[in-house]
Amino acid sequence: MIKPWIFEFMQAPVPREGEAPSGAVTAAYNEAFGLWLDAERLGFEGIFFSEHHFSLSLSPSPNLLIAAISRHTTRLRLGTMGVVVPFYEPWRILEELTMLDHLTNGRLEIGFAAGVPQELQRIGLGMAEARERFNEALDILDALIETPVVNHSGKHWKLENLSLLPGVFLQPSPPKWTTVVSTASAQKSAQRRSKICTAFESVARVTEIFDAYRTECERLGQSAGPDQLGIRRNISISRDAAAAREQAVAAKAATLKVVAGDPRVIDRASSQLDAPRPGAGFSLHDDDYIAGTPAQVAEQVIEQCRTCGAGHLLAMLGRSASANRGEAIALFGEDVIPQLRRAEIG
Repeated sequence: MIKPWIFEFMQAPVPREGEAPSGAVTAAYNEAFGLWLDAERLGFEGIFFSEHHFSLSLSPSPNLLIAAISRHTTRLRLGTMGVVVPFYEPWRILEELTMLDHLTNGRLEIGFAAGVPQELQRIGLGMAEARERFNEALDILDALIETPVVNHSGKHWKLENLSLLPGVFLQPSPPKWTTVVSTASAQKSAQRRSKICTAFESVARVTEIFDAYRTECERLGQSAGPDQLGIRRNISISRDAAAAREQAVAAKAATLKVVAGDPRVIDRASSQLDAPRPGAGFSLHDDDYIAGTPAQVAEQVIEQCRTCGAGHLLAMLGRSASANRGEAIALFGEDVIPQLRRAEIG
């Protein structure tokens, strides 16, 4: 079975002629809210919200979106993929996450990310320091997930018998995710017993990253089946295959705009696992753009998931609320999700 999720980017809208910018923002939230309610009816597993700052997204505080939609749904799993850890104090992150697990009645998914370099740089935080803070904060966060009292002594934080409220999750063991773009990050995630999600890359490169995760889990004596692995893909879907392909071209252009200036983006991914070379990063590949009729989309999704072993698909069905996007979510839910639910992943 492939579990289907909506990946919500919340692209900032362009005001219509004569519309105030504030009105466009309010309308975008209201329209998106309606689509999220539809997601529960249509059988999506849940929604993963993204966190972005200073540019193209209306989701700088995704936990607020989770809190808002949680009180109007009963089944959808809800999470952030992922909370940009270097921006925050780790104890503050856990305070909000424990609150959200109770507000969602135990439907929270916990996702962490190191952040996008060009966003981190806007506040004077270089990627090296951000990665350092990320790694240290993960040690604190993992400890706090297990116990509401933590002791830690590191470079950035010194915590002695720190206790938090609420401090305890409603779920005995809330699912934990990490966004990764390298095999080294995948291996570290396996060591932390975190699920992983990746994007952008070819299916072949995704398989390399997942293989590194599976190998590390095997070394540690842990299970590493499809339920631990997710891929995020841009999905363009229409009854008209040609129209879907045109939408995919626009989706790729939008992605290029988002990652412009990201020093991690390279022209071609290396097949060598985490070679310690300058400029290592990730590549953008056409495999990230799935387009066609519902039958064609289902076939491509299942093929990609079977090849790399992913049991979760995070579908980016457009970047902003629109009539077109509502139709895409409905088509995907009604015609694609039943096929994904029946698919067998080894």
